[in-house]
Amino acid sequence: MSMRNAVLNFNKQFDFEPEIENKENLKNKDIFLVAGMGGSHWAADIIQTLNPAINIVIHSDYDLSSFPENMLNSALIILSSYSGNTEETLSVLAEALERKFAVAAISVNGKLAELASINAIPYVRMPDTGIQPRSALGFSIRAMLKVMRQNKLLDESKFLSNKLDPASLEGEGKNLAKLLRGKIPVIYSSATNRSVAFNWKIKFNETGKIPAFANVFPELNHNEMTGFDVKKNTEELSRNFHFIFLKDESDHTKISKRMEIAEKLYSDRGLAVTALDLKGDSKMEKIFSSLVLADWAAYYTADNYGLEPEQVPMVEEFKKMIAD
Repeated sequence: MSMRNAVLNFNKQFDFEPEIENKENLKNKDIFLVAGMGGSHWAADIIQTLNPAINIVIHSDYDLSSFPENMLNSALIILSSYSGNTEETLSVLAEALERKFAVAAISVNGKLAELASINAIPYVRMPDTGIQPRSALGFSIRAMLKVMRQNKLLDESKFLSNKLDPASLEGEGKNLAKLLRGKIPVIYSSATNRSVAFNWKIKFNETGKIPAFANVFPELNHNEMTGFDVKKNTEELSRNFHFIFLKDESDHTKISKRMEIAEKLYSDRGLAVTALDLKGDSKMEKIFSSLVLADWAAYYTADNYGLEPEQVPMVEEFKKMIAD
């Protein structure tokens, strides 16, 4: 499936009905430690944004040496790897099995699926549609919610199949890509919507094939903002950036005020700024509508530079080199 078709059909991912193999071995725990890299942990990031009361720890690294024993004994370690072959995630699984911690797994196939079968690990197999991990967020979040037993959010996400209309956002994304031509995007949001801003950034990196950065309010008011107080000697650096403010009417009123003031300060200094409202009838719809818009903006960014949007050749080159 092409990247464009993956975006157009994204809403259909929410029709996916995840089933847990070896369900009888799924442990009920207070903490979810999600081990995954790149797009394989995005679902956990989004779930944390949707319901901060869910105790989620995201681990994007090798092994479990950074966590205390008592915490690991209280956690369900969820191994998430779209391909099923991510070496960092497999290293976590190996240690978790050796130390007899509670585990569950999510992948399309690969070594993770094989080990889940051999060790009777609770496992959700996602559909193998040939899309990139970053494009499979709907599949991933449905699988993750199922493993976490978050049935209310699982039911709510089902409605996105009809509520989301990716085609209706294509024109806006294409226009945004035109504005970004020759610029480096910097995406800002509230700390509450951190996962959304960083997803935007990664989509520009992986699909758009350009540098992009993200930060959150109010932290950036205490440091990063100062780097864009344009002076004659730094003007040449500052003009290369285009700031995207992701605004949410649900944000704290103080955060909304900070965004308005920062937007004015940046604009007064001649910096390019675009403000985008998160739109939707629910928090979930707001998040995924925004991320579909990001998909289109990143897709047309690659198109504007004559680049192939789907594949990630530098990542593949790196994997080959590290395996040698």
